[in-house]
Amino acid sequence: MVSGAVLLVVAVFLYSEQVLTLSQILPLAFAGACLSDHLGFYLGRWLGDKLHNTAFAKKRASQLQKAEHFILKHGTGAIVLGRLVPAVRSLVPMLAGVSGTSRLRFSLIDLLACAIWVAGLGVLVVSLGNLVPE
Repeated sequence: MVSGAVLLVVAVFLYSEQVLTLSQILPLAFAGACLSDHLGFYLGRWLGDKLHNTAFAKKRASQLQKAEHFILKHGTGAIVLGRLVPAVRSLVPMLAGVSGTSRLRFSLIDLLACAIWVAGLGVLVVSLGNLVPE
């Protein structure tokens, strides 16, 4: 729900200014990613096909169309790829919920996706944090 660029800037700032350590930042980012994905998933399960008729969906019709195509093209791998692709990141979990993906399957795949994503975040935070002059 928060832009990846904003998250990265905040994380690099907190790390480079030694406000938080990497071992504090990454679990928080992981928890936030899992929480937001699961909120989207369960919202999608709750709304079901009614999602397409909401003001939210009508306003974001092209993004939803891209996300739906993404899910159809990549199957369950879309959950992992969706976590890594900013344009569809917040929509893939919701559409996985609408599509009827099982709760356990979604949760297991999402935990893997969030772990991969947070590992990449950690690499970027350390790399960019070391570029900041003291």
